[in-house]
Order: sequence, then structure tokens, then C-alpha cells
Amino acid sequence: MITTITINPAVDKTIEINNFTLGNVNRVASVRLDAGGKGINVSKVIKNLGGESRAMGILSGTSGKFIKDYLEKINILNDFVFTKGETRTNIKVVDMLNHTNTDINESGPEASLRDLDDVCDKVFNNINSDDIIILSGSVPSNVDKRIYGNWITKAKEKGVKTILDADGEMLKAGILSGPYLVKPNIDELCAMFNKKIEGVGETAKIAKGLLEYGIVIVAVSLGSEGAVFITKECTIYAHGLKVDVKSTVGAGDAMVAALAYSLEKGLSFEDTVKLSVATGAANVMTEGTKASDIKTIIELEKQVVFEYL
Repeated sequence: MITTITINPAVDKTIEINNFTLGNVNRVASVRLDAGGKGINVSKVIKNLGGESRAMGILSGTSGKFIKDYLEKINILNDFVFTKGETRTNIKVVDMLNHTNTDINESGPEASLRDLDDVCDKVFNNINSDDIIILSGSVPSNVDKRIYGNWITKAKEKGVKTILDADGEMLKAGILSGPYLVKPNIDELCAMFNKKIEGVGETAKIAKGLLEYGIVIVAVSLGSEGAVFITKECTIYAHGLKVDVKSTVGAGDAMVAALAYSLEKGLSFEDTVKLSVATGAANVMTEGTKASDIKTIIELEKQVVFEYL
């Protein structure tokens, strides 16, 4: 079973505005509400890939109930801790005329130590050694940035694979604990090393250094340029696919979903690369944080071009 953990989820409100202009009255062309937060986005894509996952974490208030009802309506297993406060709402402003995406994200309610302990107990009292845990996204402002690293260590003690998709201090601390797979994007990798990383070759060289921490797979997404996938045995660069972009929100989450699905199904490394790139590309063809369609993924998978470095 794949378990996704989202301790700072959100209701994603996607607003489409043609010719969005700062300082002026803007007329809304369409509005879409989705259950969001990186782990929840991953669970939605895993569902569309034909896999199963259990979404866990923290929910609060009316927005939290909306997310739980949303997940149950599309038959995604979930087991959240409900707390005081109100789950945040993130606004995505999409301008199809100017091809821009603007995110306005709330910080979300704080989480108490008891809340976090309850989530931890729910997760680790219900896992098996062949499970996969995905730790992704932001955390409430009062939460220790080492939390993912601590949970990675706990998972490793039980023989459970972990996938880390975070940024900043959480990414650094998580890497030190040696997750099975880590998926930074190129901006997160640059920020972590405090330098401008240019070109596929330099990206691969720096990312390969992360294997020293006990990481088995490093996947670096390069946006429209594709992605680099690194193991101890080999490095693959997959070229980006040219698709009609509607929203870039959740593209990284879609790639994480495909990586987790591939690990659980035991796919070859090459097939994992193709599915991950195709799923990420398919996701940008959808509105808001709507999960990509399996038919689109299958068609794009045939178009993926990659090379060994």
C-alpha cells in the first residue's frame, strides 16, 4: 500500500481570468474547487494510474470536511486526524491569454504536538515492510522542519520505503535521513546548494552526490526540459514533452505519483522514467489540480525520448 501524508492540505480554488491585470477589476471566466495539498494530489494521480493509496494527515473545519468528502466520492482511502481551526484555501489564478499562473497560498492552521503524534501513530501502526510512504509538501508554520527526516528514520527502522518531495530546510533535513527516493525540482536543488546549476550534466553530477546519504533514486524535474533520474548504476535524462499547458500546478506531484506507482508495481527503471515523465506532462494539460487522464498518459508515454548519460 502507498500512503501519502499531507499535514498542511488545502482546498485549491482555481480561477480562470482572461487578461489578468494587477490593480484593476478582473472578471472571472470560470472557477474550480479541488481537494489539494501535495500528498492528496499524489493520491489522486495514483488513483487515475489504476493504483491504490491511503491519504493521511491533518484536516480542519468545513474545508477539511470538503476534502474528506471529495476523496471519499472518488473512492480514495483516507484516515485523517481532525483538528481545530480551518484547513487553508489556496487560490490559483490562471490567465489563458497571457499564459500565466499565479498562486496565492494561505499558511494554514498550526498543528499541535498531539496532532502530529496522532498522525504518526495512525501511519506507523498501520504499515507493512512492503509499503511506501510519501512525505511531501509544506508543514504548518509552527512545525519542526526536521519532521520528515524524523519520520523517514522511523520508516527505515520498519523496512519501509519513503519518497521525499519537499523544499528548503525540510528537504535538507529529510535527505540527511536517507529516504529511498527524493524528487527535488531544479529550483529546489539550486536553493539547497545555494548556487546556479546549469545544464543537464551539472544537474546529474550534483544530484548523484545525494546518493551518499543512502538514497537509492534521485529524480530531478527540469520543468519543460524534462527530468534527470539517477541511481548508483546509471543516470537517465528524459527530454521534455511538448504539450498544451493549461496549468503547471501539481506536475511534480504527478511525477511523484508515477514514481511511487512504478516502485510498487516493480517496473523497470526505463519504464519508470517513461511513466513519470508522461504523467507529469499529462498533468499540465489539465485545469487546476485535476488529476491527469490515464488515456493521455498512455499516449504521451509512447513519445518519451531518453538517453543514458
